[in-house]
Amino acid sequence: MTPVRVLTVAGSDSGGGAGIQADLKTMMALGTHGMSVITAVTAQNSLGVQGAWELPVEAIRAQFRSVVDDIGVQAVKTGMLASAPLVETVAELLAGTDAPVVVDPVGVSKHGDSLLAASALDSVRTKLLPVATVATPNLDEVTQLTGLEVTDEAGMRRAADAVLRFGPRWALIKGGHLSGDAVDLLTDGTEEHWLRAPRLDNRHTHGTGCTLASAVAAGLAKGLTVPEAAVAAKEYVTGAIAAGFALGGGIGPVDHAWRRR
Repeated sequence: MTPVRVLTVAGSDSGGGAGIQADLKTMMALGTHGMSVITAVTAQNSLGVQGAWELPVEAIRAQFRSVVDDIGVQAVKTGMLASAPLVETVAELLAGTDAPVVVDPVGVSKHGDSLLAASALDSVRTKLLPVATVATPNLDEVTQLTGLEVTDEAGMRRAADAVLRFGPRWALIKGGHLSGDAVDLLTDGTEEHWLRAPRLDNRHTHGTGCTLASAVAAGLAKGLTVPEAAVAAKEYVTGAIAAGFALGGGIGPVDHAWRRR
């Protein structure tokens, strides 16, 4: 039987904690077949990003067509798209597929390193977010996209409204940077779902954003509704954070295989 197929369009993390590597681990852990379009290569470890080199637009287009035209996809997740030409190329490709799309508008790494050129922000707003089924910004990315500084749950609601105005069908605002419980808000402007989990005392959280977005995409590929996929993804990433482990001298990764330990 052909497995459920999920495609990630994102950058490579040489340390294996985030990016394409985290996406594929998540997709496998959740019982789907992960495929990839690599948009950039980074030199990256537990201490930060030491270098990044984006691939040419022709390479992105060729990878996407190669996978989609032969194998087919049932959901797509996007991550690091460093420049306006990459964002616009990927948006154009996604507009031509009927698979659900999860857009993780990656702007800054866990270590504070910029992964998105300022000149690309407008392309994210006007080209990429309109083709998204779900957009999954964290609070730093909300500020980049909307100018809003979020400090509480009421601010998350305002942030979701602002993100939805760019055109995604759903916004999943990740409140992990707030104090108190780890709370996320999923809304389409009508329905509202607050996803709560205890805040875990574990600093090894590299890859959480990539992991959550990939888990949502895996759920959508399996036929779950957006709220069902988000709830399942929140449960999976919470367990992965709880099992996160030290690796190198800085922030270690979450454990994508925690259910199998």
